[in-house]
Amino acid sequence: MVRIGILGCGRIGQVHARTLNFLDTAQVTAVADAFDAPAQALAAKTGAQVMNADELIASDQVDAVVIGTPTTLHYDQIHACARAGKAIFCEKPVDLSSDRIRDCIRIVEETGVPFMTAFNRRFDPSFAAMQNRITKGQIGNVELVTILSRDPSPPPISYIETSGGLFRDMMIHDLDMARFLLGEDPVSLHAVGSSLVDPQIGQAGDVDTAAVTLTTASGKICQISNSRRATYGYDQRIEVHGAKGMLRAENQLEDSVEIATENGITRAPTQNFFLERYEAAYRHEMTHFVEALNNGTPPHPGIRDGLKAQLMADAAAQSCATGQPQMLNL
Repeated sequence: MVRIGILGCGRIGQVHARTLNFLDTAQVTAVADAFDAPAQALAAKTGAQVMNADELIASDQVDAVVIGTPTTLHYDQIHACARAGKAIFCEKPVDLSSDRIRDCIRIVEETGVPFMTAFNRRFDPSFAAMQNRITKGQIGNVELVTILSRDPSPPPISYIETSGGLFRDMMIHDLDMARFLLGEDPVSLHAVGSSLVDPQIGQAGDVDTAAVTLTTASGKICQISNSRRATYGYDQRIEVHGAKGMLRAENQLEDSVEIATENGITRAPTQNFFLERYEAAYRHEMTHFVEALNNGTPPHPGIRDGLKAQLMADAAAQSCATGQPQMLNL
């Protein structure tokens, strides 16, 4: 039985708590939040004790810590958890600075604590099945990966100003997915971006529409398209073309019913946003973390995967700003 403390009782902390409540091999024993109300509410749902962050990390009733706090707090909390010998499940990004992530890697590897970076999309049933089929050679050698990721609407400008930008906040999931599906690290990257959805996003120094091309040493290519606006809903599609065929993962809809009339054929809209679309992925990633701790095996993706995705996001931001391709050394 893994005893887990949750740092951050907002929506992502609540998502992980729901999964943990259904697992026989884990128990939420402590929760902490900067605000008392969400902490008390989550404690009531889990039977956990409310503590402050320092108390939770130091508690002998906690074996592992889920870090679901704002990114600015991750660095100090990772260091504190590692020094306390706690296993760590950390929401992405590990930090907005690659150098600070390297500091986190040092303390994690020095202390030997298990660490998982929460790239939940690797655990989406469709994307995981796609990667499994690639590994089995069903489409031969991968040649071209296409990833489309478009939000239904942009977040508030206040969020944009502290998010680190589209490449580090939104596309970082797709950059990790590119590595997951390509089977090798990219060695070069070229990014373009514009502010087409909301001029305030551009005024805040960010882009809301972007595309990235990645190339590996063997010549595999990945194209990523991101937008902060999709009038038709949350758009999440992937296509992988190989020497022997093609794999495609389509959008998840609210239901699978089609209606055909004299006006044409109509389907349901896409699932609303990421909490609904990736509900199963969140459940599977936390289950994997708990199983890895109980089995004494390293959870994945690890902290170095978090660094590689951040380095790619940094390079994308630099390429977009300068108009020049960037070489990658992951």
